[in-house]
Amino acid sequence: MAFGSATAAFMAGVRALLPLTPGVVPFGLVTGVMAIDMGMSPATAMSMTLIFYSGSAQMVALQLLHQGVVPVAIVVTALIINLRFIMYSASMAPHLHGLPRRWTWPLSNLLSDQSFALCSFKLSSGELGRFAHHFYAGTALAMWLVWNLSVLAGILMGAKVPQAWSLGFTIPLSFLALLVPAIRNVPSLAAAVVGGLLAVLAARLPYNLGLVTAAIGGVAAGLLTENLRNRAPQVEGQTP
Repeated sequence: MAFGSATAAFMAGVRALLPLTPGVVPFGLVTGVMAIDMGMSPATAMSMTLIFYSGSAQMVALQLLHQGVVPVAIVVTALIINLRFIMYSASMAPHLHGLPRRWTWPLSNLLSDQSFALCSFKLSSGELGRFAHHFYAGTALAMWLVWNLSVLAGILMGAKVPQAWSLGFTIPLSFLALLVPAIRNVPSLAAAVVGGLLAVLAARLPYNLGLVTAAIGGVAAGLLTENLRNRAPQVEGQTP
């Protein structure tokens, strides 16, 4: 899937992101509505969105603010939830580290679950060619715009969204849409199964540590499975 120009790669990235917007828009609407419902001003709510740029962390932070949790605990919780971006960036760094800072800094800031899911395997396979970073930029910028405009719409709508719409139900569906295409082999399946089970079993841990536990457990399961698969041919070759 090598592209002939930077513009073609960028637009292909935008088009790749568009099918995921039905799951992102309701998530943003719920976040914006929740902020206004808590008594935040529109300017404060939008500023929080622009600074965070992490829907899950922002949602949890809003809930903790509503419960009167001390600010230090809120910040620590948000950092814990966003630890997954360390794994994301470590996975993508070998493919993008040679870019100048005028590229790496904004691309790092625009990293999201959706952009990582769309680009990680394509970067590893090399199928995006020399304009790979333009493809990633297309997914990242499109996601940034969709998310912020969705939250802004939720802020402007305030608490007028009917509960019967059940917009919150679309949030896990949007992440399932990212997960299923990423399961391409046994290690990724092991990571998904173990991570999912741990997320359910550890859901009641304080400070959202269940999410971190699930992430670490899933990664460990995937790495262990991959190591076992790589060692299997060697063991067979040693058999007389």
